[in-house]
Amino acid sequence: MVNFNSAVNILEVVQVSPPSSNSLTLPLTYFDLGWLKLHPVDRVLFYHVPELTRSSLISKLKSSLSATLLHYLPLAGRLVWDSIKTKPSIVYSPDDKDAVYLTVAESNGDLSHLSGDEPRPATEFHSLVPELPVSDESARVLAVQVTFFPNQGFSLGVTAHHAVLDGKTTAMFLKAWAHNCKQEQEALPHDLVPSLDRIIVQDPTGLETKLLNRWISASNKKPSLKLFPSKIIGSNILRVTYRLTREDIKKLRERVETESHAKQLRLSTFVITYAYVITCMVKMRGGDPTRFVCVGFASDFRSRLNPPLPPTFFGNCIVGSGDFDVKAEPILEEGEGKGFITAVETLTGWVNGLCPENIEKNMLLPFEAFKRMEPGRQMISVAGSTRLGIYGSDFGWGKPVKVEIVTIDKDASVSLSESGDGSGGVEVGVCLKKDDVERFGSLFSIGLE
Repeated sequence: MVNFNSAVNILEVVQVSPPSSNSLTLPLTYFDLGWLKLHPVDRVLFYHVPELTRSSLISKLKSSLSATLLHYLPLAGRLVWDSIKTKPSIVYSPDDKDAVYLTVAESNGDLSHLSGDEPRPATEFHSLVPELPVSDESARVLAVQVTFFPNQGFSLGVTAHHAVLDGKTTAMFLKAWAHNCKQEQEALPHDLVPSLDRIIVQDPTGLETKLLNRWISASNKKPSLKLFPSKIIGSNILRVTYRLTREDIKKLRERVETESHAKQLRLSTFVITYAYVITCMVKMRGGDPTRFVCVGFASDFRSRLNPPLPPTFFGNCIVGSGDFDVKAEPILEEGEGKGFITAVETLTGWVNGLCPENIEKNMLLPFEAFKRMEPGRQMISVAGSTRLGIYGSDFGWGKPVKVEIVTIDKDASVSLSESGDGSGGVEVGVCLKKDDVERFGSLFSIGLE
């Protein structure tokens, strides 16, 4: 039976350090600095393992986490920015007893309910992810929480500072940790060993300095790592997962090919899925057709740079794109999926603009755009990706039955990931008020008929 009044009890908080290792200082790049004061990214992975005991679970996770941190030393460290340093750096020092804080908890809730697709209160997930301590001069990089559900399984909550690692690095770390837990003494595969080289990121235009100056201006003219405040989430916000099957995506792609007169459209799974979600979101809100909508997404630039960065580059290498002033009217247009076609054509233009020459413009634009936007403007953005392979995180007890990005309830973003069943579909996560859930769900279903 579903326990809607479930409680999560913290049993202990332990420090997990890598095996004996040297200290490390890793400066942030401009890719990192673009996310300096934005909220961390919270993920929770659910595993259904009824026969598992808490003692064996925690023992294996702790020892494998320690082994993994030897390759991912920055995650055991702190982000540091004081008045002496010109820019923030990640510092790991065994002398300062730097470590990852691992919270061990137990819940009497229903794991199947939490890991389902149906509407669930967004606040139910907050107690499954740990917080990151942040001050003006220092911030923890990573925190982990293991919540045991007796006779059901466990959840793994991971909170990552966005200025230190992007989704690809987070997924790489989780799969490396899972590998070490499952395979124990077997060496990490090459594609899970991170590259910590920062010299390869060139900054010919001084973008780092421009970003730092803007962050300092936003922090009372002084260096500060304190994050922008996040909005308080009430009990009226529901988390829901919608799914597009491989066949759904194929039909939507064929609809664009038939109805659009534009040439050389980008019809990737991402473009088709996000365009469909944008269409449903804008129509869900309705309202004045002359209103503006802010639409954005972030793209991995590792392979887009010249020369490219290695696929295993540690840190951020994502750049935002989109438009802060999208007109709602063309997307609201009815008849033969015209709004969806418009969204695909618009997204194509943004994807075509993903080139190194536009990095500086795209990274500096938000500072000015957010100042002039009117309150209440609809904002749509993406968290996650269908290419991260996050469902490959098998710690030895099988793949996760569900992965959620908890923080989408803070910034009106939608989460995208590959389907956990390996069918080639896409999972779309949203957090909305009850009435909006009903409207969005109806639009989502009708558009696929």
